[in-house]
Amino acid sequence: QVQLVESGGGLVQPGGSLRLSCKATGGIFSIYVVNWFREAPGKQREPVATIGSGGSTTYLDAVKGRFAISRDNDKKTAYLQMNNLAPADTAVYYCNLNHASGDYWGQGTQVTVSS
Repeated sequence: QVQLVESGGGLVQPGGSLRLSCKATGGIFSIYVVNWFREAPGKQREPVATIGSGGSTTYLDAVKGRFAISRDNDKKTAYLQMNNLAPADTAVYYCNLNHASGDYWGQGTQVTVSS
């Protein structure tokens, strides 16, 4: 069984940066596709960034050039570096690990962008 713990959220001013972390326990981290999702109040949860087991990445158009997803398989940790944050990025951010063997979610971490 895989458990995920996200951290790194908080309150930041527009234009600021945050780095989210997603630490996994259990399972073989390297085989999983890692996704970051976000859910803003009144909106559906949406995929923000994905990194495959081989390291390929994809991004939501709204965050391209500002966000970067990465992973450290030795540390069983994934990251989401978020730069030039805007109020529209305010949401709860969730880490997701996906593989044919299972689909796992973290508890979420709040990101608030406000002056």
